[in-house]
Amino acid sequence: MTNRRSVLMGSGAAAALVMGGSALNLALTIAPAFALDGTAPAKAPGAQFDPAQLMKMAADLQDHPMGATDTKIMLIEYLSPTCSHCAAFHTNVLPQLKTEYIDTNKIMFLPRPFTRNILDAVVFMLAEAAGPERYHDVITTYFKTQQDWGTSDKPNDALFAIAQQLGFTKETYDAALTNQTLFTALEKVRDQAMNDFKLQGTPTFYLNGKMLSGEVTFDVFKAELDPLIG
Repeated sequence: MTNRRSVLMGSGAAAALVMGGSALNLALTIAPAFALDGTAPAKAPGAQFDPAQLMKMAADLQDHPMGATDTKIMLIEYLSPTCSHCAAFHTNVLPQLKTEYIDTNKIMFLPRPFTRNILDAVVFMLAEAAGPERYHDVITTYFKTQQDWGTSDKPNDALFAIAQQLGFTKETYDAALTNQTLFTALEKVRDQAMNDFKLQGTPTFYLNGKMLSGEVTFDVFKAELDPLIG
């Protein structure tokens, strides 16, 4: 599990790292909501949060739900595209969850953005720019290619190469990364997760308000979900 001590890239070098030679207008900077050594009390996995409050995402950023929208069973995931544990979940566990619970409309799954660093912000901004129908495809594609762009010494070039495969041009790619309103909203969602929902790392899940964190297996999800479904 990637925890809050993971480095959150700041301005200057991080912005230059991503922007490279691109003429981007947005200064992509990220600062932690509070000290990385943790000044807010943590809640252990299994802690219960108010589901109604969890559904009120900060900054009016819209969720991109999967599965039923009228179910009483809601699974929220806060994810980071640069998190290897998140990639493992989306590659190895989510397909099983989709087949048994999401595509059968037994639950609603809400993947939420958590920007740990500048590269996360880029991926989320591209996903939003792609539109609701392609949002999940963008996130999934970047998870599947995480090793290609996440370890590249030229991350902007690597991110753009994948974006081209998703239909972005240089113009639409650059335009997606100049959306200051969206970038600010992503920061607020991250801060809300840390401050209000005591998120300590990614991935973190909330099943009807119950916190589950780390590399949660399909069997663990099944054990939690089946009693709720009945």
